[in-house]
Amino acid sequence: MSTPRPSLTLSSTVLDAPDAAELADFYRRLLGWETVQDEPGWVKLLPPGGGSGLGFQTEKAYMPPAWPASPGDQLMMLHLDFEVTDLETAVAHAVAEGATPAEFQPQHDVRVLFDPVGHPFCLFVNEEAPGEPPAISPEWVAEQTREIAEQDRLTIQDAVAPDPSAPTAPPRQAEPDTLT
Repeated sequence: MSTPRPSLTLSSTVLDAPDAAELADFYRRLLGWETVQDEPGWVKLLPPGGGSGLGFQTEKAYMPPAWPASPGDQLMMLHLDFEVTDLETAVAHAVAEGATPAEFQPQHDVRVLFDPVGHPFCLFVNEEAPGEPPAISPEWVAEQTREIAEQDRLTIQDAVAPDPSAPTAPPRQAEPDTLT
C-alpha cells in the first residue's frame, strides 16, 4: 500500500551566499523581480505575475564552485538558465549589473556568466534547431566539451561583444579560472 502523494509546489530555488541581501540585490536588478521577503540572512524574490522564485540564504562557509570543474574542485550543484531574446544585450546587461563572463564558453548560442559570488548561470536564445537533438549522455557531453574547447574557445571579450567579422583566433588551451 502506497501513501498518497501530497500536493507539492516548487516555491523557489535557494542559492547560498556570504551575504544573502547582496546576492539578492544582484538578481533583483538582473531580472527586475520583486523582493517579497527580506529577513536577516534570507531574501526571496518573485517574478512579476507569479511563479516560483529565487531565495537567498547567508552561508558563512559558502565556497564558489569551479567551472568547468576538475577532479577535486568544489562542484556546481545546480545552475540557472535564463532564456533571452537578444544574447548580446542580455550579456551586456548582466555584466553592467555585476556578472562576470566565464572564460570558457562551450557554445555560441549560450553565454555562461558568474554572479558576484561565483554561481554560474547561463543566458541563451531559444532557437529551434533542425533535426533530432543529440542523445544526452555524460560521455556525449564530455566529448562535445573537449571538441569545443579544442576548436572554438571564446574569450571573455568575445562573450561580452562578439565581432562576427573578426578573424577567428587559433585554439588556445588555458586553465579554467578559479573563483576566490
